[in-house]
Parts: sequence; C-alpha cells; structure tokens
Amino acid sequence: MQQIKKILKEFPHYWDGNELQRPIVIEDLKNYDAILIAALLKNQKVKENYSVKAGNVVIFKIQEFIDILRYKDYWADSYTKYSNTIGLSSEGKYLQYNTDIVLEFPYKDCVLEGGMTKEDTGKEEVFYNEVIARDEIDTLLAPKALVNVKRYDANGEHKVDTFSDEDNLIIKGNNLLALYSLKERFAGKVKLIYIDPPYNTEEDSFKYNDKFSRSSWLTFMKNRFYVAKEFLKETGNIVVQISDKEMSYLKILMDEIFGEENHISTIIVKMSHLSGVKMAHKESVVPKTKEYLLVYAKDSSKTKIIPQYSVSKWENVLQRYSSFIDNYEQGFSSWKPISLNQALKNSGIDMTNETIIEQFKIDNAHKIYQTALNRGAKYPKEPYNVFLKHDNKFSLNGREVIFAKNKIKKINGKSKVVQIVGDIWNDIGINNVFQEGGDSIDLRFGKKPEMLLKRIISMFSNEGDIVLDYFMGTGTTASTSLKLKRKFIGIEQLDYIENLSVKRLNNVIMGDNTGISKDVNWQGGGSFVYSELMELNQIYMDKIDQTSTKKELINLWNELDNNADINFQLDKKKLTNELLREQDEEEGSITFNELTLEEQKNIFKKALDKNQLYVPYSEIEDANVIISDNDKAFTHSFYNGKGE
Repeated sequence: MQQIKKILKEFPHYWDGNELQRPIVIEDLKNYDAILIAALLKNQKVKENYSVKAGNVVIFKIQEFIDILRYKDYWADSYTKYSNTIGLSSEGKYLQYNTDIVLEFPYKDCVLEGGMTKEDTGKEEVFYNEVIARDEIDTLLAPKALVNVKRYDANGEHKVDTFSDEDNLIIKGNNLLALYSLKERFAGKVKLIYIDPPYNTEEDSFKYNDKFSRSSWLTFMKNRFYVAKEFLKETGNIVVQISDKEMSYLKILMDEIFGEENHISTIIVKMSHLSGVKMAHKESVVPKTKEYLLVYAKDSSKTKIIPQYSVSKWENVLQRYSSFIDNYEQGFSSWKPISLNQALKNSGIDMTNETIIEQFKIDNAHKIYQTALNRGAKYPKEPYNVFLKHDNKFSLNGREVIFAKNKIKKINGKSKVVQIVGDIWNDIGINNVFQEGGDSIDLRFGKKPEMLLKRIISMFSNEGDIVLDYFMGTGTTASTSLKLKRKFIGIEQLDYIENLSVKRLNNVIMGDNTGISKDVNWQGGGSFVYSELMELNQIYMDKIDQTSTKKELINLWNELDNNADINFQLDKKKLTNELLREQDEEEGSITFNELTLEEQKNIFKKALDKNQLYVPYSEIEDANVIISDNDKAFTHSFYNGKGE
C-alpha cells in the first residue's frame, strides 16, 4: 500500500489532502484508464502480484487490485469487508487472494515395512510443512533441472537424452515445483486432471501425520489448483476425489478458482463395504462407505461428457425373458402383445415378488409400448401389461431395443442390458484392489481401483489425450491411462515411486493382467520416461527428517553449513553458539539442547533457503552444478533450451 500510494501521488485528483480517494481510483480502474494502469504496472511489485503474461501481452488483474484498495485497511471484523464476495478466508484475507504458498504436506501413503501385515504397525512418516509468504519467493517456482532420466519400454530400461510430445512422463519431486517446471511445455494441452490428494484426516487406513489446520490445507490445495488450471485444454476437466471431512470446503475453494458455473457434478462413490470394524456398534458414528468426486470443467460450455454404462440389475431377468421370447411363435413378422405375467412365469421369475415386477414394469414397459406405437402396431390400452417382439430379434444378441433407462450394448464383446451411469457409483469393484499391479505391487490400502479410473478417464477423455495426476501415489491413474491408450503425466515425491509406481507401470508394459486388463484386452506395450527434480536443499531436508537423536542432528550442522544454501536471514553465529551452549547465563532462558528434537529440527529446516530446494534450470551450466551430460542434454531438450 505504501508503494501504491507513492505511485498515486502523481495523480493529484485522487487526493483530498493526505487522504486517498479510493472510490475515484476504483472508478478509473473499472473504466480502464490507460495512464493510471501504465503507471501502476511500471512498479515491479505491482506487476509481479497483479498481472499475468499472455504471449507478449501483459494483462492487469484489475479486480484483484481493486480488492486490495477496498479491503486493506478495514477492521478484521467489519461486515463491509465481505459485502462484495462470499468465500473462504484465512487470517482476514480471502483465500483466493492469499499469496502465501504451502510448500509441503505429510505424505498421503505410507509403505508397510518388510514383514508387516497390519496397518497400525506402519512406520512413522516424516514430513515438514512450511508456509512461505509471497515476498520470500524468489527462484522457488522457476523451472528445475531434471536428472536420473531413463526410459522404460518392452525392452527394459534405457538412458535417454531427449524428450518428445509423444512421451509419457513420470517426475519425482515436490508436486508444486514440478507443476511449475512442466507448465510451459504442457499448458493448455491436458484433457483430464485426476487427483486423489491428502484428505486432511486421521481416519483413513493409512494414518496421516496430520498437523495441518484447515486453512493451511486449503492454501496447499489452492496453490496447486491455480497452476494446474493452466494445464487444462478449453475442453478439459479436473476430477478431485475427497472424503466428507473437507469436501464442502474444497467445493467452495474450487468454485472460487474454477468458477461455480463450471461445476459439472459431485459424484458419490461407494469405496468400502459394511464389514469388519465398520460393523462394530458405535452409538455416535454412522459407518462411512462413500467418497466424493468433485468434477469441474475449464469451460462448461465447451466440455463434452462421454456417457458411461453399467450392467443393469435386470440383466438376468431380461436374459431369461428374451430366451423365452425368441422361441415364441417362430416366424411371426409383426409386433405382438405378450402378457408380462406369462412371460415372467415362463422365464422362471418369482411371481410373488410384487416390488420387483412393478419396478420392472415402470422402468421398461412403457418405452417398449411407445416403440410399438410408433411402428403402427396393434396394442392394448394398458401399456404396463405388455412386452413386444419384432421379427424374432428381441434378444440380447439381436436388434437393440430401447428401454426407459436400459439399453443393450456390447461389453467385452457380449451384448448386455445396461443402464447409463449417473452421479451415484455403487458398482465399482473394490474387493481385490490390493491385487492390482501384479504380485510385486502389494499396497493393500493405498490404491484406488483401476475400474474407478477407467470410468473417469473414459468419461472425460479420448484415446491420445493427456491425463495428469500430480498425486500419483502407486500409479493407478498412469497404469489405467496406458491401458486405455491415453498419454499420461504423473508426479510423486515419496521415495516409493521407483519400488511401486515405476515397477507397476513396467508390469503394465510387459502385459500385466490385473485390474481392467481383461476388460480392455490389454496385451502390453507402450513406454514412459522417468526423471527427478535435481535436489539441492531437499537433500538436507530429508537428512534432518531422518535424524532420530539430538546428537545426530547437531552433528549434521557442519554438513549443512558447508554444503547447503543457508537462509540469508539466519544469524549463523548465534545458532552455532546455541548449539554448543549447555546452559544460558540469563536466568529463565532455555538453551538449544533443552528444546525437543522436533523443535530443533524445525529450527534447522528454517535455516535452509527454500528457494533452493532443487537446482534451477537457469543454473544448469554453472561450474558448481554436478550433472551428467546425458541429464543436461535431456533437460535442455525438455525446456527447448528456454528457461529463466
């Protein structure tokens, strides 16, 4: 605000003495006053925070700039602050205008240690979570160097020094920073984003070390949504799977970022059964078996949803009925009314179940009746008592007969009675998900079913489209995309990426027969490129997390001091003195050694420069950056030789 007022001093008509006449400034901004906007954009801070570059054109974010003029000096509890916008807020600022970045998050999945079979004996996960204010962000979001590059195909693992638009891609590294590294190459090219993010809950099979407040979790999600949105095609969609704890808050956030008008659906998915521990009686708990899919379009006027079908519960009834009808009056060449009761009786249907029969009438009979009417058939006045046959072809393998909600379609080469899928999915196979990916990929509770991803990917993309998952986990999205002939991009930070995700994808290439393989007749094939963001301070973040005693941590200091990029704000001399001091001379004060191990770790992490977690692409030619010629060539190829 001080810099803004300094700029506006050039415009005397905006001032009444020392008081800025904000309504006049706002009015001129709404009228696109070119002289005023040009003066504002000359200021680097204003330009960084309130403009976006499109090609060679700089676009001024007028509405966001107006908001800071309106709200900056209001009291925190003033109702006028909220008079023009309804949304989520954090620390007195609307979440969508909060420029802080939440860099890290506790890992969503954990891998059971060797020999463990129970969830509650899983290892403790290590993590850090840091909120970084906009003023502290320098090279943090710049493109990063890529290393340990290799291609996997049917012939195994190979070195690779180039990247093409036809390649599938897996990146290991912080997903926020990886997204910014991918943005220039893939902006506007992705048809579908599916993510299964951390749910911010401690009630899942894999316990999160959940230390996030809701506002931090939402800021974490917001940071990634803003950049991910730029990846989507104009016809693209994003699907986010979430539990009920954060669903309602997440929807408000997505309404703000993607636009409420672009909300396509909130789908309910049955993800577990009422068995085992869920059946234990708890007076205050309703057992949870569902999750949600929040579906948004980049532009709802341009998106196209491809209908999906599931096998109807009437499959067996109609199968028996059609068998009966095929043998009825062979050679009869016109539509003929058939008694429903007689047909059901001859088909072995339980005639005492009035509910089933009545629902069957309502769902199906009227549409068949109308079809007959359109063909000029003779019919009784009461449509609910008839079924009709035409040219001996009312069968599952013959002419398609249109029902009110059901159709006959080919599924796996066989004709089936199906119904269109709506917004409640309770037919996804979830029993054997732990077997998916092959025998060597056993993560029982950490995977989503391939059948679920098949439906989502088939609903919102076509063959050849790009599917992005920046919470890749065990690789279900990438594996299913490959089997469905889509291109994919996957991002994951956890070390298990090579032992689980990469191994699983390699199994798919070699002809994995689990998951949806039989449904799509998967025979193997395809390839993908694996690479990692080149670590710098991230190496030391991990080392800090891995220390288990105060002595180990203090012994690590010399390595950090000599090799890591230290935060310029750190008083190293003071910290070093605190490390060595056994007791403070000042009464009532505490020494470094008296802090808990976790408190000490946080101080060490604060000492590291977060802008240098990974090596920027712009520094790839520096003499002190040790990178192989192969990885350097690949990085140049990936960024087309361009980078800041």
